[in-house]
Formats: sequence, C-alpha cells, structure tokens
Amino acid sequence: MSDIKLKIIDRDGVLHEVDAPTDMNMNLMEVVRSYELAPEGTIGICGGMAMCASCQCYIKSDHSLPEKSDDEEAMLAEAFFVEDNSRLGCQIHMQDNLDGLEVELAPEEA
Repeated sequence: MSDIKLKIIDRDGVLHEVDAPTDMNMNLMEVVRSYELAPEGTIGICGGMAMCASCQCYIKSDHSLPEKSDDEEAMLAEAFFVEDNSRLGCQIHMQDNLDGLEVELAPEEA
C-alpha cells in the first residue's frame, strides 16, 4: 500500500494536509469526500462521471496531469468560476507522481 500527501484548500480557505492511497483507484473528488472537506451533497453530485462540475478545483502546484478528456472540457466550458488551472477532481486519479499535489476547491455554484 502506498499513500501520497495532498494539500487541499477547502471552500472556506482552510488548508488540509491529507494522505491519499494510490492502490484503491480513488480520484481527488473521492479523497475530498472521504475527509469531509466539503459539505455533504455539494461535491461529487454526479458520482464522478464528469457531468456536474461540483468537484471543480484549481491546481496550485506544477504537477503533470493527464490531458482533459472531451467530457471534462465540455463540463468546464459550462461551469461557473472556471480558471486556466481548473480541473474536475473526479478526473484526477491518485497516483504516485501526484505526491505533494496542491489544489483549491472552486466555490460552490450559485
């Protein structure tokens, strides 16, 4: 079993340093939910299918991430508060090369 360290800034601006397993095929949205870093029902509403953008986050570190899928691009094109560094947390799977990843949760949609 291998864990990586993540730094996640929640929607209140509070920094959380958490451990995330790389051997369970978890994505960032699931890690945020498992640590209850966003209120229930406000993140991962679609269950991680890149269909709601409730798990949008801003990548603060310079980690190399996989290219955005067409579904992720389309969802971000319709989301609120999108920045150049926006990604959907459900599309970022925990891997060893993401150790030290820093993200900030985007504001909840109005």
